[in-house]
Amino acid sequence: MVSREHIIKREALHDKLQILRSITHSHAVNETSIVLDASNYIKELKQKVEKLNEEISTAESSIHHQNMWPRVTVETLEKGFLVNVHSSKNCPGLLVSILATFEELGLTVLEARVSCAHSFHLQALGGDNEDDEENMNAQMVKRAISNTIKNWSESIE
Repeated sequence: MVSREHIIKREALHDKLQILRSITHSHAVNETSIVLDASNYIKELKQKVEKLNEEISTAESSIHHQNMWPRVTVETLEKGFLVNVHSSKNCPGLLVSILATFEELGLTVLEARVSCAHSFHLQALGGDNEDDEENMNAQMVKRAISNTIKNWSESIE
């Protein structure tokens, strides 16, 4: 004779198995197959989680790497450009590279403030060459300095 308590436990187990079956999208009928399908579903979920964690790690690494790059702003002035380059870390050799880019662009450094101790900050007033005044704009200067920073970054890695 089956006790009432045993029947209640059996019904509860059956209900739980049906919930498990619906969650895991199992078409199995018997208990063993439902549990096996659930086990396989858990393995698939673990693999998806591992893949997502790898993607997150890659994205965070990329963002971190981008945040390590110095920020560049360039403003057009009446006779030249105000260039600001800032990084939260020091950047050995970057100043020389940026000054070389100024020279390549035909900009004369009229005034500059630089800090390279624990971080890198350059604020430079660059006067442009009178001959190229019409051809050069702030976007071109920013692009050239950004390319210099990219090349510098690749050279130190």
